[in-house]
Amino acid sequence: MSDPSADSWLTVGDGPLVEHRDRGSRFLARALHVADEAAALAARAEARRRWHDATHHCLAFRIGPPEAPLERGDDDGEPSGTAGAPMLAAIRRAELCDVAVIVTRWFGGTKLGTGGLARAYGAAARAALEAAPRRRVERLAELALRCDWDVLGAVESELARHGEVLRGVERRFADRPCLLVRVLRSRAGSLAARLVDVAAGRIEIDGVT
Repeated sequence: MSDPSADSWLTVGDGPLVEHRDRGSRFLARALHVADEAAALAARAEARRRWHDATHHCLAFRIGPPEAPLERGDDDGEPSGTAGAPMLAAIRRAELCDVAVIVTRWFGGTKLGTGGLARAYGAAARAALEAAPRRRVERLAELALRCDWDVLGAVESELARHGEVLRGVERRFADRPCLLVRVLRSRAGSLAARLVDVAAGRIEIDGVT
């Protein structure tokens, strides 16, 4: 059995805008699914354009596989560590990746202090993450199979037996059958070994790492 955590991680779909208020300051937060840093920065730029009258547009993101994510928290002019850090901490506590949180603030006339700011930004980020739908990102490998015609049936039957770990099979027939197989990455090696066995070695497989 494979470890499900090795094949996928939890992320979010784009969530709704969530409002948080503290002593006159208004915080508008949203959690978004992002694939890379450029997407996170573009989302923050859009918030700046949309709410150009706001005081700050703070950002935190965590992108990539859980074992080695790219992480960043940006205070956007707030005192150091009072916005980006608590927002990023909220993402980490939720054990999410491929997610950005943007919190836009309108200053309400009363200073919150560094502790108050950290609590407010953290609360806004948590509320945005709780409101966003969850989904899983699967880690896949793509195998290119080329085999002889007389072992194609055995190869197809073996693929059918591994249907629970496959995420797509594309067939291309020319002088030799070619199958492009998308499979959970942790199972790619064992699947390739089984295919070599059932095809009695009369198969070429590219894409196994």
